[in-house]
Amino acid sequence: MTLYISVSPDSEALAERSVDVLEVLCGKAIEQYGRFVLSLAGGSTPRAVYTMWAQRTRLDWSKAVLLFGDERCVPPDHEQSNYRMAAETLLAGISQQPEILRMEGEHADPAQAAHNYDYAVRQLLGAEGHIHVALLGVGSDGHTASLFPGMAALRQSDAYCVSTPSPDGAMERITLTVPCLRAARKLMFLAAGGDKADVLRRVLEGPLHPEQLPAQFFLRDERLNVNLLLDEAGAAQLSRRE
Repeated sequence: MTLYISVSPDSEALAERSVDVLEVLCGKAIEQYGRFVLSLAGGSTPRAVYTMWAQRTRLDWSKAVLLFGDERCVPPDHEQSNYRMAAETLLAGISQQPEILRMEGEHADPAQAAHNYDYAVRQLLGAEGHIHVALLGVGSDGHTASLFPGMAALRQSDAYCVSTPSPDGAMERITLTVPCLRAARKLMFLAAGGDKADVLRRVLEGPLHPEQLPAQFFLRDERLNVNLLLDEAGAAQLSRRE
């Protein structure tokens, strides 16, 4: 397994480190493939990264294609929309606009919206079949993207994208699947804060139960190439640090 763990002193240093790594990974993809296909994550830590990235980037964003790892079933201007968050931070701060493949969170039928996205991703990736960089987080219950513990979405073997309920049943989600994300050339996980310390210890060092801790599908898969970027608070309970 190629798992690189990087621990930064605080959340601001974590954002800086994340931007540096993303610039390198996406720049290498442009050199090798002529473009970079990046799957974005939602959440407060990615928000800080996107804001800083827009200020510091030297990439040619006209050669970028942005996907979304997951989305809530809300309109794109809704305050809980991952698309809106990316638009207000990353996209608002760069002069060259990338190609954007947005999940239709506003669609009346989430299953159809997921099917549409599945088709669009397959058309985009073509025979290559790989997202270049997939950016992900870890929830307090061990979920990543909208791959929640015990949900049927975890057992999808063929689909690239599916709809799924949230654990509380309050809102339907659309998410890329385990096989789609596992096929990414590089996975990059971000996690910050003391509230993530226990779940990160369980995901990385506890018993292997990926149906209960879905982030283990990626962070404990020996075949994958993964960067895990943390702050000191998030890494506080880990025995392994680099």
